[in-house]
Amino acid sequence: MQVRKDDPSNPAVAPLLAAHVAEQRANTPPGFSFALDASGLSAPGVTFWSAWDGDAPVGMGALRAIDTTSGEVKSMRTVDTWRGRGVGHAILSAIVAEARSRGYARLYLETGTTDAYGPALSLYRRAGFVSCDAFADYQPSPHNQFLTLIL
Repeated sequence: MQVRKDDPSNPAVAPLLAAHVAEQRANTPPGFSFALDASGLSAPGVTFWSAWDGDAPVGMGALRAIDTTSGEVKSMRTVDTWRGRGVGHAILSAIVAEARSRGYARLYLETGTTDAYGPALSLYRRAGFVSCDAFADYQPSPHNQFLTLIL
């Protein structure tokens, strides 16, 4: 498996990204899913990574700059057949390394609260993320939870 910075409009990544957005919307009530599509992941201040097994994408994730001292983990997703094989950890490690290289003091993330988010939440907690209040423009709700990692 190889993790690399990528273009979210890469056609090979499109099915993975579409599955991610669809799953997020299916597991969170309307108005509480903040998954980014290819245009959102192509915005200034967003860096996108993908993980590959040969010529097949097996995972993705992104880092969105919040300000000069903090960033947000976005759009973490692993192909179902690759879950539990370290893809999420590898991508999250690349994101954390990039945040540190930028001199960020803190990373944040927002995720859902249903059981579908359990594996992702476990990954984030193993990486040292802890619960926090809503950040940036997010509003607290029963459908969202917020985590942070001090770098």
